[in-house]
Amino acid sequence: MKKRNQMAVARYVESIIKEIENIPQTMESLYLFLKAHYSQEICAYFFDEDGKRKKQSYHELFRQAEYLGSHMNSIFSKIESTQPIALKYRNSPEWPALFFGILMSNHPVLLLDAKLPEENTNNLLKQANAGSIICNESETYLVPSYRLSDLKKSTPKEPVTWNDEIMFCSSGTTGAAKIMVFDGKAIFGQIISAKMVANETSDIIYEGSLRNFAMIPFHHIFGFVAVFLWYSTLGKTLVYPASNATKDLLYAIKKGECDHIYSVPLLWDGIAQTVERTFSLKKPKIQNLFHKMISYNLGEISKKEAGIASFSFFQNIVRNRILGNKPVFCISGGGYLSKETLRLINGLGYPLYNGYGMTEIGVTSVELSPDVKTRLLGSIGKPFFGVNYQLHEGELEVQCRSMHIASIVNGVRESFPRDQYLKTGDIAEKIDDRWYIRGRKKDVIINNDGENIYPDEIEYYFKEISLIKNCVAFGVTEGHKEHIVLIIELTQSPREEVLFKVKEELTNINNKLSSSKKVSEFAISSSSLPLANSMKIKRGEVKKLYLENPDSFLYFDKKRRINYEENISFDGYDHEEVNEILNEIRRTFSDNLSLPIDQISDDAIWDSDLGGDSMSYISMIADLDEHFQVDIPEDKYGKVGSVKGFTKLILELRHGKK
Repeated sequence: MKKRNQMAVARYVESIIKEIENIPQTMESLYLFLKAHYSQEICAYFFDEDGKRKKQSYHELFRQAEYLGSHMNSIFSKIESTQPIALKYRNSPEWPALFFGILMSNHPVLLLDAKLPEENTNNLLKQANAGSIICNESETYLVPSYRLSDLKKSTPKEPVTWNDEIMFCSSGTTGAAKIMVFDGKAIFGQIISAKMVANETSDIIYEGSLRNFAMIPFHHIFGFVAVFLWYSTLGKTLVYPASNATKDLLYAIKKGECDHIYSVPLLWDGIAQTVERTFSLKKPKIQNLFHKMISYNLGEISKKEAGIASFSFFQNIVRNRILGNKPVFCISGGGYLSKETLRLINGLGYPLYNGYGMTEIGVTSVELSPDVKTRLLGSIGKPFFGVNYQLHEGELEVQCRSMHIASIVNGVRESFPRDQYLKTGDIAEKIDDRWYIRGRKKDVIINNDGENIYPDEIEYYFKEISLIKNCVAFGVTEGHKEHIVLIIELTQSPREEVLFKVKEELTNINNKLSSSKKVSEFAISSSSLPLANSMKIKRGEVKKLYLENPDSFLYFDKKRRINYEENISFDGYDHEEVNEILNEIRRTFSDNLSLPIDQISDDAIWDSDLGGDSMSYISMIADLDEHFQVDIPEDKYGKVGSVKGFTKLILELRHGKK
């Protein structure tokens, strides 16, 4: 890692921030500042279809922004200046130009997730009273939509007045949409809040070349502030991956020679688990060297004890297989970061720091200590310049100059004073001069002894199972007792051998947990778990589905009754064919349940009447698929449970009916 003069770096950062403090705090002034200071510097690296690295200078960015701004000023001239123009666009070199172009056309910019479903998008457009939308795709929305190529077809009209508002959104679920409004003063407050960061570390920002990985979507406050805003203000380079596919992410990090990688825990957990699994398959000698390398980099053993594992030659080989050897500063934000992941990533030699922020307040703190042992404590550091933290009944409250100025809920705009403290909903703790987030107040599970259990921690224990893609934990109250439920999403179809292995691993891990943290019920989601802003699982939405429609899940026990559709009719089907299928399915039930065939009636339910469980249910379905040469859809799993029900389903599949 390159050694830098700490005092020189601090002076460099302070000089730029001081200049920014002395200009009008508007988005137009920020743009003019960038234009005056950066021209030939590289603004972006990106990759063409052949994987060849391309570049864009700041001069090219400014030229494109002004070109697009003049065309937007013409296209949107009849839209009221108070109405936002939505930007639903994936991270790319065009994103900053479109962002500034909208503001140049004298309209607020409404930032939307590029992957947001049409229904959610329309809901947010309606709530914000948007006048139009710029997007990647050619979908039809409630308001006129434009693609980049469409904007260039209009007659340009030079911009005169800039707008100064930026709007960030929730996921847009109907009835739950929330929009946060920021002005230029709040954005400047966010930039200025980083005034003192270089006093603690010379790696987060420094003079000269610096390449930051542009993975976190810019519509998200973390991506907007920590990747786009801070580093563009300092004239640094953003590296854009071709897509969010794992191979494209790793390719961009290495080929783009990224110095900084900022992401959510989902990425860091995934890297940590993949590395652990990869080395668990190596020969014992290599495994031993790997664990020595981790311990050495964490200061747990000496260079002599580590031996060859301490040599740069060995460490470079390991890192070249992961993220390369360039990263010098990594941040995790947007959710719970486990101590295990923090330990492994830092042990690989990638300095991973924990940060904190919210849509309402921006990014307000990051652990900045260069001491790895301090980083491993999981602190979110100390509040940035101009940020104040306080606790009220264990909940973190924040006041800062980067505070949103208003919120829009159900189409109603309400102002928020900058000097007011915001209740974050996060349970926090201050130890010495550092702050720690313990969990979300609404998600905390309180056991019979009054102990607080945090779902994020529970989830991490089970994420290491290779067949689990995602999982989400929550508490459910039954009587006077609250127990823990874990919903899992598998990487494979829930066939018998998969379920057997998963159940075995779940049980082994659960048995090692303390009684207060044991999971009472495991369930399998037959569809992908919903993500908020493509980054965090929507715990509340999954819990609601579990409580209101439990038959949407598969279970390892017999507690849940399979949802069987009554009054099934075979009208219109051949009588002999119906009887043939009924008899064969009854035999299949008998074989899988080890029950006499005469004890299985046509209407008996698999679990509640016949004593079957989810694993034997999946085995039975596999037998039916093979015998009848059909492929029973996964969305039918758990919803059909009798001989009669499966007979009707087989007939529908065989004859192409729904």
